[in-house]
Amino acid sequence: MLTEQDMKITGTGFPKAPANSRLLVIAGLLVAAAVVFLAGQLVRRRTTEQLNAAAALRKTSPPLVNAVRVKRAPSRTEVLLPGTITPITEAYVFARAAGYLKRRYVDIGDRVRAGQLLAEIDAPDLDQQVTQAEAAVAQAEGQLGQAAATLQQLIATRDLANITWKRYQVLTASGAVSRQDGDTQSTAAKTSEANVTAGEKNVRAAEEFVRASKATLQRLITLQRYEHITSPFAGVVTSRNVDVGALISTTGSSQGPTRLGASPTDVPSGGEVFRVAEISKLRILVAVPQSQAPGITVGQVAEVTLPEFPDRNFPGKVTRTSNSLDAGSRTLLTEVQVANPERILLPGMYTLVKFYTERTTPPLIIPGAALVVQARGAQVAVLEPVTNANPPGARRVHFQEVEPGRDYGTEMEILSGLRGDEEVAVDPGDAVKEGAIVLPASKPSGQASN
Repeated sequence: MLTEQDMKITGTGFPKAPANSRLLVIAGLLVAAAVVFLAGQLVRRRTTEQLNAAAALRKTSPPLVNAVRVKRAPSRTEVLLPGTITPITEAYVFARAAGYLKRRYVDIGDRVRAGQLLAEIDAPDLDQQVTQAEAAVAQAEGQLGQAAATLQQLIATRDLANITWKRYQVLTASGAVSRQDGDTQSTAAKTSEANVTAGEKNVRAAEEFVRASKATLQRLITLQRYEHITSPFAGVVTSRNVDVGALISTTGSSQGPTRLGASPTDVPSGGEVFRVAEISKLRILVAVPQSQAPGITVGQVAEVTLPEFPDRNFPGKVTRTSNSLDAGSRTLLTEVQVANPERILLPGMYTLVKFYTERTTPPLIIPGAALVVQARGAQVAVLEPVTNANPPGARRVHFQEVEPGRDYGTEMEILSGLRGDEEVAVDPGDAVKEGAIVLPASKPSGQASN
């Protein structure tokens, strides 16, 4: 036990450690440092050996490639195609009467009824022609009456001549009168009969003249009715090309200035007088590609969308098709009708039409990154099995020419060139060449095979 004097000698209040204890501490630290150093060297050596082994294996093993199996597209598919909205019925209203526009009762945007008066044309020359035709009919009827009266006179003269001739036949036979007198009466009877025949023909000619005069009058009266321009059906006035005072020709067009393409449609110009459209129901003409044409049938449901109404779909229905593909574009003209009770859809709008079609033989689907476009065309790297493969699971690469279909971005349709049970490489690198041996990369846990 240390005494108080020993503590004072150290100057720390603690007893002074022996020299051999410090040597032991230093030796222990050196041993620990040596162990740590040796352990680090062992770990580094082991890591180096593993990297060297991996590098050697990489040099001798086939390259790894991402591979997926070809799959069949679903039989029910969606087809989104552009279209243009047009009215279900649209009429270009012309006038058949020539004259000046007297009154105009409607303008663009006005809703009209069937038969509603749109405008009136002032055509005094046509009115005078109607009056003249009426007088001509009266004159023809008078000539017919005169011809009928003349015919009655001729018939009376013929009857008298026949009676006289019969009397002279008896007198001539008994010798009371000369044969010359008998011949004169016979000729008079035949002449009267011929005059009656001519009178009947004159009556028939007068009747035909009356009929022709009435037809001319009826034609002019019909043209006179065209002085009143009416709407052929209920709808909306979408164009008005005339104004009061405009000269209207007999063909129905206005003799005004030609409207420029950028001018509004209410500027007087040549062409139709009015344009009326029925927009409570609209139709959309869509060009369906040949690959989707067999899936389009009359009565099929379609969805109509517009960029102006992003959160709303308008139900439509296929009403008819052209039943023939356009030789230039290889498309099927299809008409889709859509109800427009609120009249928020307007003719001329651009729209998208979605069809749901059923395909009897759906095409194959591969990832878009699996398609390789080379000088020979579109190809895919098919991974074919290898007999007695070393390592197990190795595949041989074969570039197969294919015919691509629709491109969905991440996936693509293949119309021909594949059977449907192949395994193809995705995003093949430079090491993936014709006949090369590759090893498909293992899929992460939980990833389903395509």
